[in-house]
Amino acid sequence: MARSVSVIVVDDHSIFRAGVVQSLALDPQIRVIAEGSSADEAEALAERLRPDIALIDVSMPGGGIEAARAITQSVPETKVVMLTVSENDDDVFDAVEAGAIGYILKGTSAREMISAVQNVASGQTHMAPKLALALLARARRRDQVDPQWTALESLTPRERSVLSLVARGLSNREVATTLQVGEKAVKSHLTGIFGKLKVRNRTEATLIAKAYEKQIAEWQAG
Repeated sequence: MARSVSVIVVDDHSIFRAGVVQSLALDPQIRVIAEGSSADEAEALAERLRPDIALIDVSMPGGGIEAARAITQSVPETKVVMLTVSENDDDVFDAVEAGAIGYILKGTSAREMISAVQNVASGQTHMAPKLALALLARARRRDQVDPQWTALESLTPRERSVLSLVARGLSNREVATTLQVGEKAVKSHLTGIFGKLKVRNRTEATLIAKAYEKQIAEWQAG
């Protein structure tokens, strides 16, 4: 039997929060272990309970982005996923920079929400394609980088292998084991990848890699 996933849900709209909890309860492998309604509660619950995932509202009292940043720093093993009605690329960008690895739009179906939680729990990122594209566009404007496809093509074969495994959700240690290299070598490769792609973390690098794979699949299908 697969290991259960512990989740805290923090949103100041009680009706919406109840709906999220009910949706997640449809999957017996997901356990909502606590609820909250503010950034302070989100941080306190994460530090006390150490959940696998923290689902946090962007616009709750105290600020969801600030809560995400605090949780990723104080409880790095907890993966933060933002809940929001906003499709604004500023919000998406800020959430990623705060350490969130998922971004779920309110109004998402129960099935999609469960899938998002399962994906994040397994080490993957989760973001709707249009939000991912908005993030990539913002990153290009911020750093004035070359098109991401050209940057990806500049990666060495080893860097591509590392990025592919990271995009599948593997940790540095798992990547090292798979490629039969040391963790220091993996970290070194990631530094090179981040520099070439002009990104700041593995989440942004993963989004670029997945967007590229999606584009290639569309070209092949066409």
